[in-house]
Amino acid sequence: MPSFDIVSELNWHEVTNAVDQSNREVSTRFDFKGVDASFTVKDKQAVVLEAKAEMQLRQMMDILGQKLVNRGIDLKTLDRGPIVEGNLRATQEIKLKEGIDQAEAKKIVKMIKDSKIKVQAQVQGEQLRVTGKKRDDLQQVMQLLRGAELELPVQFNNFRD
Repeated sequence: MPSFDIVSELNWHEVTNAVDQSNREVSTRFDFKGVDASFTVKDKQAVVLEAKAEMQLRQMMDILGQKLVNRGIDLKTLDRGPIVEGNLRATQEIKLKEGIDQAEAKKIVKMIKDSKIKVQAQVQGEQLRVTGKKRDDLQQVMQLLRGAELELPVQFNNFRD
């Protein structure tokens, strides 16, 4: 019976490349001349932005967003934390969401069931398994999810005939 998995994964290699490119751009930009501003990856879960002022953090966020998009990372994975100011520094932690949480998984399963496509969807941890009798039905589900307004980017892998 044909099946595939719906997952939400990040390519951490591309994230670190985007952070490195952002650091390089901040160090060469004129408006950051003489400013100690940096991006750091924290435990493969978040990116921490540090600068002297909140305005510079906003500019840095724009730079990081542009570099992530250029690297093929969807900005829906970013979860911005609050800006913390203290000791003449401003920091912001941006968490990167990976995996499909239970609420989002239920929403996707409901969307698939409401479409009346003859497939079954099961939640398996942080991913969903979709099975059906026909390959065309599975491709219809993929098309449905590509067009849907989901809160996180989804990928399809492990397609089996």
